[in-house]
Amino acid sequence: MRMAFIKTLIKLAQKDKRIYLLTGDVGFSVAEEFIEKFPERFFNCGLAEQNMVGIAAGLALSGKKPYVYTIVPFVILRCLEHIRNNIAYQNLDVKIVLTGAGFTYGHLGVTHYAIEDLGAMRSLPNFTILCPADPVETEKLTLKSYKTQNPTFMRLSKAGEKIIHNPDVKIEIGKPIVLNRGKDGVIISSGIFVRTGKEIVEKLKEKGYNFKLLSLPTLKPINEKALFKEIKEKKLIFSLEEHNLIGGLGSALSEILMKKNWKGKLKTIGIGDFYPRETGEADYLREKYIFQKEKLIKEILKSLKK
Repeated sequence: MRMAFIKTLIKLAQKDKRIYLLTGDVGFSVAEEFIEKFPERFFNCGLAEQNMVGIAAGLALSGKKPYVYTIVPFVILRCLEHIRNNIAYQNLDVKIVLTGAGFTYGHLGVTHYAIEDLGAMRSLPNFTILCPADPVETEKLTLKSYKTQNPTFMRLSKAGEKIIHNPDVKIEIGKPIVLNRGKDGVIISSGIFVRTGKEIVEKLKEKGYNFKLLSLPTLKPINEKALFKEIKEKKLIFSLEEHNLIGGLGSALSEILMKKNWKGKLKTIGIGDFYPRETGEADYLREKYIFQKEKLIKEILKSLKK
């Protein structure tokens, strides 16, 4: 995802001299091409992320389009007050594009877990929040975010993610993407768990059940009318996310379904209200603290029988 972002940003920067890239002493093996092409529009702000957010705000106030790039918790959690006061409150055109969603950097320990960021950012007015599932979504959402003039947070995993979509898929900020149509229920996800959702839908199909699969790459704003159109007739919905259950995708869906007086069962699957204590590779932590695919399939089958 991060390479899809930087390659798209380079294309945009070739056409728009207002684009600047700021990093917090990360991005090596990612940002080199941007640095070589536009050295005067690149700032390594070092391990001073609060200062980096302030510089980004100043650039935006000067008519520039700054992109901030580093690891999720180092900006969202360390700099939340600065994001709130300097960017959100003033509704500035700053794009915060961060890698390391969820347990992506799990081998580096809890300091690198990004499991509370969506809850924090969803509470800030003016922000658009994007959670692409693959490089295709990343590229198209980078292009879409460039055209907006409000603050944007785009949450990436790392690199090597499998491509889910065809290159010509249509993606609009706020709208869900239908990857599979089915009558027995819905699986809704964002980020890398969309791929897992696809695998689960295929396994359920082998057992005679057909589930609709939705990718929801925008967590804010959500086009409630477009989303509800896709799920209103279904009585069984599962949401999958690499985030705390409080404040993320499941919370957003619960809010919408409650307002719409939807009648059915929503099962939100994510990280519980606790701090994972173990350190390990991302896939290990995802299976330990979020879900195991086979167990989830059994749970879905049990819910269908009920």
